[in-house]
Amino acid sequence: MLAIIFGGLIYILAVTGTLSVFNHELQRWEQPNAPEMQSISAAAAERAAYSVFRSEAVPTTHLYVTFPRPDLPRTVITTDTQAFFADEDGNIVAEETFPWTQFLLDLHYYLHMPQILGLTIVGALGIMLIGLSLSGILAHPRIFRDAFTFRRGAGRLTTVDLHNRLSVWTLPFHFSNALTGSILGVASVLAFAIAAAGFDGDTEQVFAPIFGSEPAPNSAPADIATIAKPIQHIEENFPDIDPTYFIMHDPGTAGQNSQIVGEHGDRLIFGDYYTYDASGNYNGNVGISDGTIGQQIIGSVYNVHFGNWGGLPVKLAYLLFGIGLCVIVASGLKIYFAKRRDKGNSAPRLEGAWTAIIWGTPAALALTLVIALADVVPESGLVALFWLSLVAMITYGSRIGSTRIKPILLVATGMLLTLAMFAHAVRYKEAVISSAGLPISLSLFVLAIAAFLQASLGRKNAHAKQGIMFPAE
Repeated sequence: MLAIIFGGLIYILAVTGTLSVFNHELQRWEQPNAPEMQSISAAAAERAAYSVFRSEAVPTTHLYVTFPRPDLPRTVITTDTQAFFADEDGNIVAEETFPWTQFLLDLHYYLHMPQILGLTIVGALGIMLIGLSLSGILAHPRIFRDAFTFRRGAGRLTTVDLHNRLSVWTLPFHFSNALTGSILGVASVLAFAIAAAGFDGDTEQVFAPIFGSEPAPNSAPADIATIAKPIQHIEENFPDIDPTYFIMHDPGTAGQNSQIVGEHGDRLIFGDYYTYDASGNYNGNVGISDGTIGQQIIGSVYNVHFGNWGGLPVKLAYLLFGIGLCVIVASGLKIYFAKRRDKGNSAPRLEGAWTAIIWGTPAALALTLVIALADVVPESGLVALFWLSLVAMITYGSRIGSTRIKPILLVATGMLLTLAMFAHAVRYKEAVISSAGLPISLSLFVLAIAAFLQASLGRKNAHAKQGIMFPAE
């Protein structure tokens, strides 16, 4: 039972992690009619940010400008409570909302648990995956010598070869991915513990040696600081740096200050922080790009984990490696249950539950996608729907068995993905065929067809085992 629970959680993280690589594309798909651009001028960005700031009922402590990027060519103005799209002229156009993508990211980051608990469990699962990777190598002394061995049509041996070959060829990916994932999870938890023990609970002091610290706050009212001047400064003085975010801390106060996160195209780091005072005077960079080795390594962890480097080719590589990891996790317990059957100690209920996790996870995700597009429940409702539906599928799968539950869930996934495409088309009409809508819609179509074909193949195999003949197609 523990293997089912922990294996299931690792599998869910593998599936959601693979999808999360494309979170920017999914955000665009959820709102394909938002204004898009390759860049925005400093003056237009300032105009849009000032407009949102003045609309705040309660003064915000942070004001963000997200600049257009190749995979997310949109300008977004964000505060502590709201976010809006801006057009190229700096006009506020519409509210930003991507409930399903945010639901997906929260599932991968925290398993929908409270932040500290979720980070702890996700980090521990990452460490567990590292241990499984190492133990798998040690348990198979010929694993590298047999790296090209694959026996087709050999039943359980085919599954064993698939599991072992994928484990060998994707080892660098899933080892580094598990390592960076566990670092992201455990580091945050350790920071909370260190802050509680030595910094009066202030985690900013813990991270200050890496990410820098903010000046002392001064809440006295003041005119909001300039935004255009820092943007113009970095464009003129750092032409090789691609600004991704503008951040203003404590806007509208005497202690306000700004930072621009600048991306270095030839580096794995997510970027460096370039700091400015309220008058727009440059105060230097934090040092993630040119500071200590430790700073540069920590600054690279996020991009290495999520594939935010190298553009679309790297994302597609992460997609293939992520699918490989899902297959490795799924086949590992499948082999275990097959060995139990060979020894006369089968566990059909557990095997049915495991099959329901494997094929029920995409079905539950597709169900939440349909409901999110229908806009009938809040994001918290998506969380409840996912876990309740997955538990129901696992319960049903444990009752009817592995062979019967698999095609049912595959057909359900195909139908739900088809319904999601229909709901998206009805809601956004001609925007569906835009560059923001079409790639994901086509991907969903391919996945739906694959689910139906796999379900049909599974039924034929099940009948064949029972001695039922099918006419040639």
